Amino acid sequence: MIDLALRVRGIRKQYPKVLAVAGVDLEVRRGEVFGLLGPNGAGKTTTLEMIEGLTPADAGEIEILGLDWKHHGREIRSLIGVQLQSTSLFNKITPREALDLYGAYYPTRRSAQELLELVQLTDKADAYHTTLSGGQQQRLALALALVNDPELVFLDEPTTGLDPQARRSLWGVVRGMKAEGRTVILTTHYMEEAEALCDRLAIMDHGVILSEGSPTELIAQLGLPSIVELTFEGPAPDSVSFSAHLGLPVDARGERWEIPTADPKSALPAILGAAETCAVPFCQIHVRRATLEDVFLHRTGRSLRE
Repeated sequence: MIDLALRVRGIRKQYPKVLAVAGVDLEVRRGEVFGLLGPNGAGKTTTLEMIEGLTPADAGEIEILGLDWKHHGREIRSLIGVQLQSTSLFNKITPREALDLYGAYYPTRRSAQELLELVQLTDKADAYHTTLSGGQQQRLALALALVNDPELVFLDEPTTGLDPQARRSLWGVVRGMKAEGRTVILTTHYMEEAEALCDRLAIMDHGVILSEGSPTELIAQLGLPSIVELTFEGPAPDSVSFSAHLGLPVDARGERWEIPTADPKSALPAILGAAETCAVPFCQIHVRRATLEDVFLHRTGRSLRE
């Protein structure tokens, strides 16, 4: 029997003008990193808020570490950590003071110094919160989510606002949590991050789960191991006539065309011939493997930030 950290069945949330979540089922295993992806307005934040106990569900069941909110709310709060998209603190509180304050609410806590070192904020430990950069505030929010030494951690876009080096450092923190046996559920706007960190993923749009599995499984389900890209010096031109001549679908993405193919060796000569016939002014061509971003665009028809 699979040991579950989270079990969700049929949760729904209706607002006056929109059905935000339309019956979501999820299972997250203990000790795994699970990603919830979706474009803006997909319902993922509302889903997380219901799971975290911040918003009541209109229908459905939520079980966290074998407990439910109705009968075990206090116990669940002691076992989970939550990092929201934005965290509001007093302007003149310091990171050390914030960690000491939040830690005092729990019977079990990690030391402020340990957490400051973990998120690389020791040099800002006694600086006012208002003097911290956006990335530093984000790292403090992560430390606050870990202050009670939780078994299950929710991270809502944990690396937003971080530079590439700091983002990679936070990846190390997430991997460290997994190595310690903690369960992590995260949302992210970075496909590379989801592919690098998550054991399994769920892609969500219009309040429902569209697809679920490991990054490798989701990419394999797409059935398109390769993408041929034609890059232009400016915005990509209309691809309708080229696609008709080639006999393959062509997706225009910013300054490039993307042509999915299961057999790039056969497709490349045809693509180059069609480009010459149609006088396509591309400047580069290359072949890459299909990625999680391709899966996402295929499933939702939208980019992650739409």
